[in-house]
Amino acid sequence: MPLSMMTQENYVNINDLHAQGWTIKEIAEHTGWHRTTVSDRLKNGPPPEARAGEASVMTEHWQQRVDTMVKKWPRMQAVSIHNKLAATGFEGSYPTVVRAVRDIRGPRFKAANSVSVPIHTDPGEEAQFDFCDLGSWAARFGWQINLVAFGMILSWSRWRMWWFTTSEDRHHTFEGIARFFDQIGGVPTVCRTDRMGALGRSQGRRFELHAPTVGFAAHHSTKIASCQAGDAKRKGKVERPFRQLQETFLPEVEHDGIPTGLDDLNRRAVVWLTDRVHAVESRTTGETPLDRLAVERDFLGALPRVRFDSDYVEVRRVHNVLPFVSIDANRYSVPPEALGHKVEIRRKVNGTTVEIRLAGRLIATHRLVDGRRVDVWDPAHKLAAEALALGWDPSGPDLRVVANQVDPPSAERLELGGDYDVAPPDLDDRYPVAIDDGEVSA
Repeated sequence: MPLSMMTQENYVNINDLHAQGWTIKEIAEHTGWHRTTVSDRLKNGPPPEARAGEASVMTEHWQQRVDTMVKKWPRMQAVSIHNKLAATGFEGSYPTVVRAVRDIRGPRFKAANSVSVPIHTDPGEEAQFDFCDLGSWAARFGWQINLVAFGMILSWSRWRMWWFTTSEDRHHTFEGIARFFDQIGGVPTVCRTDRMGALGRSQGRRFELHAPTVGFAAHHSTKIASCQAGDAKRKGKVERPFRQLQETFLPEVEHDGIPTGLDDLNRRAVVWLTDRVHAVESRTTGETPLDRLAVERDFLGALPRVRFDSDYVEVRRVHNVLPFVSIDANRYSVPPEALGHKVEIRRKVNGTTVEIRLAGRLIATHRLVDGRRVDVWDPAHKLAAEALALGWDPSGPDLRVVANQVDPPSAERLELGGDYDVAPPDLDDRYPVAIDDGEVSA
């Protein structure tokens, strides 16, 4: 941390603590300044005054803007604040904004409790992936969804991907990894993550992969490796960018306008990573991730000839009376000839439609609906079902045309009911009477 970023007020604070008998280590842990910074400042005296002209640049107007942004987004980085101010006419430097931000909230980091060293990986050796829960950001956006971010990064080149989605299940995990492979144009030797329950089962220190995970790894000729329990630092290369996601990217997204949906948010993420990460020199490697990816791509394995199928696929049996299959508590229609048969139901990850197949033949496509206990009909399925229910033959000619062509029934075919005016019958004609020698006979 540059010494010039310590203000006079900070210096007076640490000097007072030192005068009270605090050790340098205790002062560093209390204030958040590095022990070397505290030691140098105590030896060399107060920090230099602000640069000449800085006060004229960081006017009350800009200071108010900085204060407002820090209060609204407490974790927003100074680089984002500087970019937003510069876009509206601010002519000061980035360090000027940094000093203004530090005066409001102090240093971002405190000294670590233990020492760590970077883990070296060769080109093409390893990629790391994980999920980040963004439920609080979904609430800020006014979204009624379970928002998560899938992140994956090449350990050597630092080229990364963020994919915003709605679930952390096995299908979404496989889809996220497959998308990353498609974007980098190859497959690393090892893909490392924590002990995801969607991918395997922990047995003490061992982590046994589920059969679908083994199949996914075999399909791509890679290895799915897990960290040991409590060793989250082993996948720190994917964890640290999540901090940047929440402290820089998402606050900028909210500042620029709430995204209209997942597609819009993912589109902005691609643009942001391209401009602000992949084209910028890494402070660790001294090169841009884009340049290093061009080198690392030659060390990656080849993509499979057929992309892995990450769709949700289920087998259901159609009701034996009603032409429906149930999906997520709602019913979707099928042709009547599918009654009682087993059908395949296929849904894409984050898809909005469902496909239903009988013996490999597509028989229905429906748009998924929200709610519960909703019946979704295809008009053709409903017409055929009603025809069969009424005893008609749905495979015959158009029933409406036939109805229009049938002649009116004759009087003999009518079954009339009720009271009608009819002529009285002639009983003599109906019951003739014969008279023979004074005797009447019928």
